[in-house]
Amino acid sequence: MQSGITMVHREELDNYCNKFLSVKNFKDYGPNGIQIEGSDSIDKIVSGVSANLDLIERAIEENADAIFVHHGIFWDNESNLITGAKRKKIALLMNNNINLFGYHLPLDDHPEVGNNIELGRILGIKKMRPVEDSYLWQGELKTDLKSFSSLIEKELGRTPQLFGEMKESVNKIAWCTGGAQGFIDEAIKLKVDLYLSGEVSERTPAVAKENGIAFISAGHHATERYGVQSLCNHLSAKFKLQHQFIDVDNSV
Repeated sequence: MQSGITMVHREELDNYCNKFLSVKNFKDYGPNGIQIEGSDSIDKIVSGVSANLDLIERAIEENADAIFVHHGIFWDNESNLITGAKRKKIALLMNNNINLFGYHLPLDDHPEVGNNIELGRILGIKKMRPVEDSYLWQGELKTDLKSFSSLIEKELGRTPQLFGEMKESVNKIAWCTGGAQGFIDEAIKLKVDLYLSGEVSERTPAVAKENGIAFISAGHHATERYGVQSLCNHLSAKFKLQHQFIDVDNSV
Protein backbone atom coordinates (compact mmCIF):
# COMPACT_ATOMS: atom_id res chain seq x y z
CA MET A 1 0.00 0.00 0.00
CA GLN A 2 1.24 3.50 -0.82
CA SER A 3 2.22 5.79 2.03
CA GLY A 4 -0.70 7.93 3.21
CA ILE A 5 -3.30 5.62 1.65
CA THR A 6 -5.98 4.25 3.96
CA MET A 7 -8.86 1.82 3.60
CA VAL A 8 -12.56 2.55 3.91
CA HIS A 9 -15.33 0.03 4.48
CA ARG A 10 -17.65 -0.55 1.53
CA GLU A 11 -20.76 0.32 3.55
CA GLU A 12 -19.28 3.61 4.76
CA LEU A 13 -18.36 4.60 1.22
CA ASP A 14 -21.79 3.63 -0.11
CA ASN A 15 -23.60 5.57 2.62
CA TYR A 16 -21.44 8.63 2.08
CA CYS A 17 -21.98 8.67 -1.69
CA ASN A 18 -25.71 8.14 -1.39
CA LYS A 19 -25.97 11.12 0.98
CA PHE A 20 -23.48 13.32 -0.90
CA LEU A 21 -25.27 12.76 -4.21
CA SER A 22 -28.78 12.97 -2.66
CA VAL A 23 -29.72 9.65 -4.27
CA LYS A 24 -33.12 9.49 -2.55
CA ASN A 25 -34.24 12.63 -4.38
CA PHE A 26 -34.13 10.98 -7.81
CA LYS A 27 -36.49 8.65 -9.63
CA ASP A 28 -34.04 6.97 -11.96
CA TYR A 29 -33.97 4.33 -14.70
CA GLY A 30 -31.89 1.95 -12.59
CA PRO A 31 -30.38 1.52 -9.12
CA ASN A 32 -27.97 4.12 -7.78
CA GLY A 33 -25.28 3.15 -5.29
CA ILE A 34 -23.61 -0.21 -4.92
CA GLN A 35 -24.74 -2.65 -7.60
CA ILE A 36 -22.31 -5.53 -7.02
CA GLU A 37 -20.70 -6.28 -3.66
CA GLY A 38 -17.01 -7.06 -3.55
CA SER A 39 -14.33 -6.57 -0.94
CA ASP A 40 -15.39 -5.17 2.45
CA SER A 41 -12.35 -2.87 2.52
CA ILE A 42 -11.51 -0.45 -0.29
CA ASP A 43 -8.28 1.45 -0.89
CA LYS A 44 -8.06 1.65 -4.70
CA ILE A 45 -10.91 2.86 -6.86
CA VAL A 46 -11.21 3.02 -10.63
CA SER A 47 -13.63 5.34 -12.40
CA GLY A 48 -15.08 5.07 -15.90
CA VAL A 49 -18.15 6.13 -17.83
CA SER A 50 -19.83 2.75 -18.36
CA ALA A 51 -19.62 -0.69 -16.75
CA ASN A 52 -18.55 -2.45 -19.91
CA LEU A 53 -16.32 -5.49 -20.16
CA ASP A 54 -13.23 -3.54 -21.22
CA LEU A 55 -13.41 -1.31 -18.13
CA ILE A 56 -13.88 -4.26 -15.78
CA GLU A 57 -10.93 -6.14 -17.29
CA ARG A 58 -8.74 -3.03 -16.99
CA ALA A 59 -9.80 -2.57 -13.37
CA ILE A 60 -8.81 -6.16 -12.63
CA GLU A 61 -5.38 -5.49 -14.14
CA GLU A 62 -5.04 -2.44 -11.89
CA ASN A 63 -5.99 -4.46 -8.76
CA ALA A 64 -8.92 -2.17 -8.01
CA ASP A 65 -11.19 -2.80 -5.03
CA ALA A 66 -14.08 -0.82 -6.53
CA ILE A 67 -15.26 0.61 -9.85
CA PHE A 68 -17.35 3.78 -10.04
CA VAL A 69 -19.39 4.39 -13.20
CA HIS A 70 -22.10 6.66 -14.52
CA HIS A 71 -23.78 3.88 -16.52
CA GLY A 72 -24.14 0.76 -14.39
CA ILE A 73 -25.07 -2.82 -15.22
CA PHE A 74 -28.80 -2.81 -14.33
CA TRP A 75 -31.48 -0.79 -16.14
CA ASP A 76 -35.27 -0.86 -15.83
CA ASN A 77 -35.83 -1.27 -19.57
CA GLU A 78 -33.48 -4.25 -19.95
CA SER A 79 -33.95 -7.95 -19.27
CA ASN A 80 -33.27 -8.96 -15.68
CA LEU A 81 -31.80 -12.29 -16.77
CA ILE A 82 -28.15 -12.79 -15.82
CA THR A 83 -27.02 -14.31 -19.11
CA GLY A 84 -24.49 -13.68 -21.86
CA ALA A 85 -22.28 -10.60 -21.53
CA LYS A 86 -24.03 -9.47 -18.35
CA ARG A 87 -23.26 -12.80 -16.69
CA LYS A 88 -19.60 -12.57 -17.75
CA LYS A 89 -19.22 -9.07 -16.33
CA ILE A 90 -20.89 -9.91 -13.04
CA ALA A 91 -18.84 -13.11 -12.72
CA LEU A 92 -15.61 -11.19 -13.28
CA LEU A 93 -16.54 -8.63 -10.62
CA MET A 94 -17.51 -11.29 -8.08
CA ASN A 95 -14.61 -13.63 -8.80
CA ASN A 96 -12.17 -10.75 -8.36
CA ASN A 97 -13.97 -9.35 -5.31
CA ILE A 98 -14.52 -5.93 -6.94
CA ASN A 99 -17.33 -3.60 -5.86
CA LEU A 100 -19.35 -1.83 -8.55
CA PHE A 101 -20.90 1.55 -7.75
CA GLY A 102 -23.17 3.25 -10.28
CA TYR A 103 -24.61 6.78 -10.16
CA HIS A 104 -26.77 8.02 -13.03
CA LEU A 105 -29.11 11.02 -12.68
CA PRO A 106 -27.70 12.05 -9.27
CA LEU A 107 -24.28 12.38 -10.91
CA ASP A 108 -25.64 14.35 -13.87
CA ASP A 109 -27.28 16.94 -11.65
CA HIS A 110 -24.87 17.38 -8.73
CA PRO A 111 -23.85 21.04 -8.18
CA GLU A 112 -20.25 20.25 -7.20
CA VAL A 113 -19.11 17.12 -9.06
CA GLY A 114 -21.88 16.55 -11.60
CA ASN A 115 -21.51 15.95 -15.31
CA ASN A 116 -23.25 19.18 -16.23
CA ILE A 117 -21.28 21.52 -14.02
CA GLU A 118 -17.98 19.83 -14.85
CA LEU A 119 -18.63 20.11 -18.59
CA GLY A 120 -19.55 23.75 -18.10
CA ARG A 121 -16.27 24.39 -16.31
CA ILE A 122 -14.27 22.69 -19.05
CA LEU A 123 -16.00 24.77 -21.73
CA GLY A 124 -15.59 28.05 -19.86
CA ILE A 125 -19.29 28.78 -19.35
CA LYS A 126 -19.93 31.63 -16.92
CA LYS A 127 -22.71 32.20 -14.38
CA MET A 128 -23.66 28.51 -14.46
CA ARG A 129 -26.87 27.54 -12.71
CA PRO A 130 -29.39 24.68 -12.85
CA VAL A 131 -32.78 25.31 -14.42
CA GLU A 132 -35.53 24.90 -11.84
CA ASP A 133 -37.49 21.62 -12.07
CA SER A 134 -35.30 20.40 -14.93
CA TYR A 135 -32.06 18.56 -15.62
CA LEU A 136 -30.94 21.43 -17.82
CA TRP A 137 -28.24 23.91 -16.84
CA GLN A 138 -27.83 27.39 -18.24
CA GLY A 139 -25.09 29.98 -18.40
CA GLU A 140 -23.38 32.67 -20.41
CA LEU A 141 -20.71 32.81 -23.10
CA LYS A 142 -19.01 35.47 -25.19
CA THR A 143 -18.05 33.56 -28.31
CA ASP A 144 -19.16 32.42 -31.75
CA LEU A 145 -20.10 28.96 -32.99
CA LYS A 146 -16.84 28.40 -34.87
CA SER A 147 -14.67 29.26 -31.89
CA PHE A 148 -16.85 27.31 -29.47
CA SER A 149 -16.84 24.25 -31.72
CA SER A 150 -13.04 24.42 -31.91
CA LEU A 151 -12.90 24.58 -28.10
CA ILE A 152 -15.14 21.52 -27.81
CA GLU A 153 -12.96 19.59 -30.25
CA LYS A 154 -9.83 20.56 -28.31
CA GLU A 155 -11.18 19.78 -24.84
CA LEU A 156 -13.35 16.73 -25.59
CA GLY A 157 -11.29 15.24 -28.40
CA ARG A 158 -14.41 15.00 -30.54
CA THR A 159 -15.59 17.01 -33.55
CA PRO A 160 -19.05 18.29 -32.60
CA GLN A 161 -22.07 18.23 -34.92
CA LEU A 162 -23.77 21.59 -35.47
CA PHE A 163 -27.41 22.09 -36.45
CA GLY A 164 -30.02 24.82 -36.59
CA GLU A 165 -29.27 28.52 -36.92
CA MET A 166 -25.56 29.19 -37.37
CA LYS A 167 -25.36 32.23 -35.12
CA GLU A 168 -22.34 34.52 -35.35
CA SER A 169 -22.41 35.22 -31.62
CA VAL A 170 -23.37 33.00 -28.71
CA ASN A 171 -24.20 34.67 -25.40
CA LYS A 172 -26.75 32.40 -23.71
CA ILE A 173 -26.39 28.62 -23.57
CA ALA A 174 -28.34 25.74 -22.08
CA TRP A 175 -26.93 22.24 -21.87
CA CYS A 176 -27.44 18.74 -20.53
CA THR A 177 -24.95 15.94 -21.04
CA GLY A 178 -25.60 12.51 -22.53
CA GLY A 179 -28.79 11.56 -24.34
CA ALA A 180 -30.69 14.74 -23.48
CA GLN A 181 -31.45 16.03 -26.98
CA GLY A 182 -35.16 15.79 -26.18
CA PHE A 183 -34.81 18.69 -23.75
CA ILE A 184 -34.34 21.08 -26.67
CA ASP A 185 -37.97 22.17 -26.25
CA GLU A 186 -37.19 23.32 -22.69
CA ALA A 187 -34.06 25.10 -23.92
CA ILE A 188 -36.10 27.01 -26.51
CA LYS A 189 -38.34 28.38 -23.74
CA LEU A 190 -35.22 29.77 -22.03
CA LYS A 191 -34.54 31.90 -25.14
CA VAL A 192 -30.95 30.72 -25.41
CA ASP A 193 -28.74 31.07 -28.46
CA LEU A 194 -27.41 27.53 -28.21
CA TYR A 195 -28.43 24.19 -26.74
CA LEU A 196 -25.76 21.53 -26.26
CA SER A 197 -26.18 17.84 -25.49
CA GLY A 198 -24.42 14.58 -26.13
CA GLU A 199 -26.62 13.07 -28.83
CA VAL A 200 -28.89 14.15 -31.65
CA SER A 201 -32.20 12.67 -32.84
CA GLU A 202 -33.85 12.88 -36.26
CA ARG A 203 -36.18 15.69 -35.18
CA THR A 204 -33.57 17.82 -33.42
CA PRO A 205 -32.03 19.68 -36.42
CA ALA A 206 -35.43 20.82 -37.69
CA VAL A 207 -36.61 21.87 -34.21
CA ALA A 208 -33.46 23.97 -33.76
CA LYS A 209 -33.73 25.60 -37.18
CA GLU A 210 -37.46 26.32 -36.92
CA ASN A 211 -37.01 27.97 -33.51
CA GLY A 212 -33.97 30.04 -34.39
CA ILE A 213 -31.38 28.46 -32.12
CA ALA A 214 -28.20 26.49 -32.67
CA PHE A 215 -27.78 22.92 -31.45
CA ILE A 216 -24.54 21.07 -30.80
CA SER A 217 -24.20 17.33 -30.38
CA ALA A 218 -20.86 16.78 -28.65
CA GLY A 219 -21.01 13.03 -27.91
CA HIS A 220 -22.80 11.08 -25.17
CA HIS A 221 -19.65 9.44 -23.84
CA ALA A 222 -17.51 12.53 -24.45
CA THR A 223 -19.77 14.83 -22.42
CA GLU A 224 -20.10 12.39 -19.51
CA ARG A 225 -16.47 11.57 -18.74
CA TYR A 226 -16.04 14.27 -16.13
CA GLY A 227 -18.59 13.78 -13.35
CA VAL A 228 -17.40 10.32 -12.33
CA GLN A 229 -13.78 11.54 -12.32
CA SER A 230 -14.70 14.51 -10.17
CA LEU A 231 -16.68 12.34 -7.75
CA CYS A 232 -13.80 9.89 -7.36
CA ASN A 233 -11.25 12.68 -6.96
CA HIS A 234 -13.46 13.96 -4.15
CA LEU A 235 -13.63 10.51 -2.55
CA SER A 236 -9.89 10.03 -2.99
CA ALA A 237 -9.18 13.24 -1.11
CA LYS A 238 -11.73 12.63 1.65
CA PHE A 239 -10.90 8.99 2.37
CA LYS A 240 -7.25 9.01 1.18
CA LEU A 241 -7.90 6.43 -1.54
CA GLN A 242 -5.96 5.66 -4.68
CA HIS A 243 -7.90 6.67 -7.77
CA GLN A 244 -7.42 5.99 -11.47
CA PHE A 245 -9.71 7.08 -14.30
CA ILE A 246 -9.85 4.66 -17.23
CA ASP A 247 -11.36 6.02 -20.43
CA VAL A 248 -12.63 3.22 -22.67
CA ASP A 249 -12.93 4.76 -26.13
CA ASN A 250 -16.49 5.25 -27.38
CA SER A 251 -17.33 7.23 -30.52
CA VAL A 252 -20.98 7.81 -29.57
